[in-house]
This record gives sequence, C-alpha cells and structure tokens, in this order.
Amino acid sequence: MSEDDFDLFKQEMGGVKPIKQKKVAAPPNQQPPSEAQLARREAAVREEEVDNNRLSTEYVEMIGPHDLLEFKRPGVQDGVYRKLRLGKYDTEAVLDLHRKSMKEAREEVFDFINTCMAHHLRTVMILHGKGERSNPPALLKSCVNKWLPELSSVMAFHSAQKRHGGTGAVYVLLRKSDYEKTQNRIKHAKGRV
Repeated sequence: MSEDDFDLFKQEMGGVKPIKQKKVAAPPNQQPPSEAQLARREAAVREEEVDNNRLSTEYVEMIGPHDLLEFKRPGVQDGVYRKLRLGKYDTEAVLDLHRKSMKEAREEVFDFINTCMAHHLRTVMILHGKGERSNPPALLKSCVNKWLPELSSVMAFHSAQKRHGGTGAVYVLLRKSDYEKTQNRIKHAKGRV
C-alpha cells in the first residue's frame, strides 16, 4: 500500500466511529439442558454426519456359495462382456473382503469402486469368498451381488475364472471416466485430420 493510498484511506475513514455493543448476559437462573434437549442436539449432530454410501442395507436375496454372479447393463457390447467373463482383461486393482463384516464390506466396496473411478481404472476384481462356512452361507457374496448394480459406475460383472478364485471372486467392469472418454476422442480424431 503506497503512502497516497494510506492517506486516502485515513481521509475516507475520518468520520467513522466504532459501533457500541451492548453486553448480553445469560439469564440469572438458567437451567442446564434437559435430557430431551441433549437428545435433540445429538440427533442433529448425527444428521450432519450423512453417509454418502448409497449401497443398500435392506433385504439381500441370498444366493448359494457356488452360484455364478453375472450382470450387464444395456449398452455393454457382448464381445466386451464375453472377454470380462473369460478373464481376458488385465485386473488393475483387487479388493479382498475375506474376514470382513457386512458393514465393513459395504464401506470398502463403495470406497473401492469410487477410488478406482478416480484413478481411471476399468477392470477390477473383488474377492468376496464363497461363504461356505459363514452363517448364513454366502452372505458377503450375496451382498456384493446386490450392491454392485446399485453403483452407476459398474457397467458389468461376472464371477471369476477358476484360476482367479472362481465363484469366490468377481470381475468388475467400470464405466469409462470422462478423462478416458476425452482421451479416446483425441486418439481417434487424429486419424481423421
């Protein structure tokens, strides 16, 4: 700030006076908050801690430990789905859910898929186990089967080939990120010039 600017500021502020503030005191015999008030405050704080995870915690249709998982959104080419099903795509990331609770698995699946999308990954794998010894059998597998279609970034999935875990694992094909779509347009536009 130059000296001229400071002089101009002092001139403009010459007639300004501070605002007088009244001191506000608490009522003399204020009672501590009641249990109902404390409960309402706690509920309000809990509401602020909103769970962004949209994966269902409702009823899960149970499937068997050796059942195949398969899902394909409209628009996924048959050849792409066949290559996914046969394990012909390189797996770019793996999530292992063995020994996880349903709550932990729900959080990890949601975070895993979002992280993979943020890193522009397309083909990933989730190891959910067959659940032969769990009670009820195949609980995590059934949950994964329910959760994956709920995520819009999941285009398709299929149980893995035996060499990758068979019906205890699932290949997941993710939607192309906006970045990848742009890169493809640039790549294919070069040949048209």
